[in-house]
Amino acid sequence: MDYLESLRVFRSVVEANGFRRAADNLGISVAAVSRAISGLETRLDSRLFHRTTRQMSMTEAAERFYAGSARILDDLAVLEAEASMQTVQPSGVLRLVAHTTATVLRLVPLISSFKRKYSKVDLDVTLTERPVDLVADGYDLGIVVPFMLSAETVVTRLLERVPLTIVATPEYLKKRTVPQHPSELTRHTFVAVPPTVRKPELTFRVDEGNLTIPLTYHVASNNPMFNREMVLEGFGIGAMSATLVQAELASGRLVPILENFEIVDGTFEIRLAYNSRTLLPAKVKAFVEHAAAFFEETAEA
Repeated sequence: MDYLESLRVFRSVVEANGFRRAADNLGISVAAVSRAISGLETRLDSRLFHRTTRQMSMTEAAERFYAGSARILDDLAVLEAEASMQTVQPSGVLRLVAHTTATVLRLVPLISSFKRKYSKVDLDVTLTERPVDLVADGYDLGIVVPFMLSAETVVTRLLERVPLTIVATPEYLKKRTVPQHPSELTRHTFVAVPPTVRKPELTFRVDEGNLTIPLTYHVASNNPMFNREMVLEGFGIGAMSATLVQAELASGRLVPILENFEIVDGTFEIRLAYNSRTLLPAKVKAFVEHAAAFFEETAEA
């Protein structure tokens, strides 16, 4: 078996999570799969899988090798298709990382509609709020907010600008004077994000120019969903993503404050990020185009 075929067998073992399933998918014997993997391990002078009679797991070397070899095979498939004037059908495993709370209302319908359209693509989705390196962490794509990108060698595409909105519960506001001007926020308590994430202040555009208000808070966290629940419990005012609180605003559990005042830098961007390469695998190109269309339709709705 030549080297490229061995790479294809290795990829199939990883994505099928087993030798027998990989053999079935490829239409070859388990012994042939085993020989291909053994040959690769000899060539690389490194073990690729921990194998027992009951389970199999990738070694650290295999995890690194998989990301690179998958890209090579995808690029080769695109080159072959272009040379023969054929269209590549998106297939394989698409590894996607997404910001947990920024995409909370978008991700399920996005993934569902993509999967229905491209049934041969399997999705491995990771939700996180930490910085990521798409290449080093083995992701094909990211749906991220800008601070999450730890490398500058990726292409990003704006999907959505989400405005912040200031909210509180009706019960909280009954016990205090409802703010009519940003300056009155100094009399109130906030549920905030920690200073390590964002400076605890809000800047508004007023007639006299920009007005920055320091926030007083007794509860802070880096998780917007937790902060929303604490605001709902009456522990203060929140400055939150409009999408995160739209259901609560519609039901009246939360009410908006200072709607007529513009918050400076009062939006955050959701961006699609992928590796900066000329030849995109069919599965990646398909997702990029699908996500762009999905968010455009969402904005128009």
